[in-house]
Amino acid sequence: MLDAIRWDTDLIRRYDQAGPRYTSYPTAVQFHDGIGSFDLLHALRDSRKAQRPLSLYVHVPFCANICYYCACNKVITKDRGRALPYLERLEKEIELISCHLDPKQQVEQLHFGGGTPTFLSHDELRRLMAKLRKHFNLLDDDSGDYGIEIDPREADWSTMGLLRELGFNRVSLGVQDLDPVVQQAVNRLQTLEQTRAIVEAARTLQFRSVNIDLIYGLPKQTPENFARTVDAVIALQPDRLSVFNYAHLPERFLPQRRINASDLPVPADKLLMLQNSIEQLTAAGYRYIGMDHFALPDDELASAQEDGTLQRNFQGYTTHGHCDLVGLGVSSISQVGDLYSQNSSDLALYQQTLDNGQLTTCRGLQCNEDDRLRRAVIQQLICAFSLEFASIEKQFNIDFHRYFADIWPQLEQMASDGLIDLSATGIDIRPAGRLLARSVCMLFDHYLTAMTTQRFSRVI
Repeated sequence: MLDAIRWDTDLIRRYDQAGPRYTSYPTAVQFHDGIGSFDLLHALRDSRKAQRPLSLYVHVPFCANICYYCACNKVITKDRGRALPYLERLEKEIELISCHLDPKQQVEQLHFGGGTPTFLSHDELRRLMAKLRKHFNLLDDDSGDYGIEIDPREADWSTMGLLRELGFNRVSLGVQDLDPVVQQAVNRLQTLEQTRAIVEAARTLQFRSVNIDLIYGLPKQTPENFARTVDAVIALQPDRLSVFNYAHLPERFLPQRRINASDLPVPADKLLMLQNSIEQLTAAGYRYIGMDHFALPDDELASAQEDGTLQRNFQGYTTHGHCDLVGLGVSSISQVGDLYSQNSSDLALYQQTLDNGQLTTCRGLQCNEDDRLRRAVIQQLICAFSLEFASIEKQFNIDFHRYFADIWPQLEQMASDGLIDLSATGIDIRPAGRLLARSVCMLFDHYLTAMTTQRFSRVI
């Protein structure tokens, strides 16, 4: 079993810097418009030949209300009628994509994200799932990981019953903070009772897993009131928790301009919120998985981390990283073989392109051998907190020390500072360094420059 993480304020102050979250390597910042639908179709055909299993991501961009902190691709509207035209184009995309895959390729993982997927009516959700089942090989025995993101304000018992009937067995609930003052400051009023009702429905209906998302660093938050939120959420006993750092980037995300910067907690208070949260969650029996994620010891993510099979992709930590990921919907990202591709983020353009019978792939990247090598290194470090040089050397036919000679002095400095153990055979991220695993990964990022780091949030 992995040692528990250890809080080291000095180490955090030294290595807490802006950097990628590494849901992919290379990151989406490197995507370019030289990748189009032809590249995706070619990759899909290779996937079909190799008979690789699939992970599907479906993006539903609509929200009835705006949350000021949100950085997702979304459309704010009270008009539920906007869902149907989008659904019709989504169905066209499903048809176009699926005909390049083999019906025998099983969909091991399915995830609906947004936006607010339950913005769709019950009939529209039924229709979408029927379309997916018609064109893809979805599992019928409840053995797949089929999840959906839920806004507890947009769901009730009947919604949960429908989702379970449609084959979903995992739910992720957006909570962020339970303090009414904080909720008012970010325009997301949501009671504990609303959240509890959905959690209880999920338990009763035998959903396999419940995840709850929290955010620290929001306006009006204090270490004291955020600790109360964490305690209230622990009492709900979710299987997984995500505790994200709020990144205030109003120049990039327009809704954040409605947040008064003077209401944001000072850096020392943010650090204390995270420290308290880790102590509270650890005391309650949760394991630190990495990158803001916690899980109960019997959760699949914790088990996979123990046996060295945990992976990471655009959907975060996963046990299905061996699957080809197919993104459906506006702004969705696919990872098929060594190709990353992204749909247009413009809703009107997305819909118009599909009306013309074409896929909306507008940017992406084809990984080269160096990308694949560095991706394997970063994946190991961020999932297992350790790396054996021999396995990388064997896989890519390199001498590790020689290949990464340029960063060796920085690795030695990290070892001297107590962030990692560095030996002739490998790297181990120490308990005090696990919160800073991103900083270790950044050394191996060939594309990272002072300019590109400005596009990312800080590690903590």
